[in-house]
Amino acid sequence: MTQTGKGVTSIFAVLGPVVRRTARVLVPFCGLLAILETGGCKGMPTLQQQEALVRSNNLVLDQITTRAVVNVWGEPPHYRSEFTQFFVMSDLSLVPRSRVPAGEAPKGWSSGVHAGEGVYLAYPDRGWLLVFLNERLVYKEELKPEQMQALIKAWAYEDRFKIRVDDTPRAVGVQ
Repeated sequence: MTQTGKGVTSIFAVLGPVVRRTARVLVPFCGLLAILETGGCKGMPTLQQQEALVRSNNLVLDQITTRAVVNVWGEPPHYRSEFTQFFVMSDLSLVPRSRVPAGEAPKGWSSGVHAGEGVYLAYPDRGWLLVFLNERLVYKEELKPEQMQALIKAWAYEDRFKIRVDDTPRAVGVQ
């Protein structure tokens, strides 16, 4: 052990070999990881490219934003925003828990879960339910008219029981 001028062992002298060994392993690993990450990044298409994808009904997951959909298809007739749990599938796609029967897991589920504010856009005239997370399309489902109607009715039913803080009437004299 190396001692400093005052007789105290230097932490750098003790940890030096450990740090050097760790660096020998981590530096190449981090370099490889950076190369894979850079090569694997596709980047988000421009808004115009996204709109072209929506126009052609080519709804590519993780490549389309809510803005592109609304710009092309207009405001959705039915909209919902709620905290949503997602099943992470083996191909890393996401399936909202609400789209899977209660007590079941979707086929191909890898046991991972993710959660966040899910934005649901329902377009009955087009037959699409689109779900966005962090402004990116993460789930799409083509629904038959009767399935879409059942979904819209379920949303309306659930909305009846939501607490609306802003709409709550106050008692007289209560501030």
